[in-house]
Amino acid sequence: MSSSTKVGARWMSLFTLAWLAIWTVQLTPVQLLLPLQLDTPEDDWIRGVVSSGLVLGIGGLAGILAGPVAGALSDRAGAGRRRRRPWALGGVWLTVLCLILTGFTEGPWAVGAAWVGVSIGVAVSSAAFTALIADQLPPTQRGAASAAVGSSQAVGIVLGVGLVVLLGLGILSGYLLLAGIIAVVGTAAAVLLPDPPASEALLPTRGEGRLLASLRDRDFAWMLSGRLVANVGNALGTALFLFFLLHGLGQPNAEAQDNLLLLIVVYTVFVVIASVLTGVISDRTGNRRTLTVASTLVQASSGVLIALVPTFEATMVAAALMGLGYGAFSTVGLAFAADLLPDERDHARDLGIVNVTAALGQLIGPVLGAGLVALVGGFWLVFVMAAVLSVVGGILTAFARQRVRQA
Repeated sequence: MSSSTKVGARWMSLFTLAWLAIWTVQLTPVQLLLPLQLDTPEDDWIRGVVSSGLVLGIGGLAGILAGPVAGALSDRAGAGRRRRRPWALGGVWLTVLCLILTGFTEGPWAVGAAWVGVSIGVAVSSAAFTALIADQLPPTQRGAASAAVGSSQAVGIVLGVGLVVLLGLGILSGYLLLAGIIAVVGTAAAVLLPDPPASEALLPTRGEGRLLASLRDRDFAWMLSGRLVANVGNALGTALFLFFLLHGLGQPNAEAQDNLLLLIVVYTVFVVIASVLTGVISDRTGNRRTLTVASTLVQASSGVLIALVPTFEATMVAAALMGLGYGAFSTVGLAFAADLLPDERDHARDLGIVNVTAALGQLIGPVLGAGLVALVGGFWLVFVMAAVLSVVGGILTAFARQRVRQA
């Protein structure tokens, strides 16, 4: 049940560390390890892009099922039992095992099968941790917690890619490092964050027909659709950066990896700035919808810039714009979603669905991007579509009505 009592720095610190670990192990392979595993020779590079996109897309399909299912099951824990901790721990350790397995596999089919396990583990643990926002935080702290989720996403990419690149790790050693990070940090956060036992009041009555009740809520459905589309736009603008540097700008492998890290650092700085500022502003004003819609327009400008000026210098500026837009969107959008939750008995299930729109968007993007690259033999259409989908996501979000906030 949502609380009216504010949590302290310890809660926020543990929550932030949990998400930092989750994003690190999910996005480092997406940005670096999987493209390196699946890259193909220069005379057949499009096949590597397509293989990478398909692997990520299959993982996304697994995640879209696993997140809401795990959330719904945790919502229905019996009275007196912990609702979130068992699922958080189970998801963390499934992720650990499958990351190790991914590191030892070769070829798109084997890598894809192992990555499905990683995606399921991440989706399950994400559903459990996200539910804590609605379970334990008053509305006036949801923006701050959402800022922790959003900024941790960008910092996690820098942390993971930076460690792999700067330490000179290979593919296997990179996956083993990520497995160690989520094992230690994820387990500690799951155990130390509070998880009060479920009460009879929060258990649904049998026969209520609640399976898709949240999707029948007008405002929640509009928010959800806008979040999915805008996340696909973000993924189109970022997920193929390594391939863009290698084959769009013609940079050598080592230079492309170094420049990828530089782009990620720039992106991260602006994601963190936007996340913190907009999280605080939205908590104080309660006007989450306007900030969410405006952020999609900033994100769209990034894709337009790269499409018009396909140089590394312009890509640096675009990374900053993408960071500003997505940092604000992911933070305020998540807080907006928490405000729109239809029923507190289904917090984990519904926030699991919200998580899936973000994760699925990030994993649909590479599949769609690979198809667009194959269609035109280059990357310009990828960035044009990134801009278009960002704007469409903002329009859809604008149809969700802002609810009156209660203290």
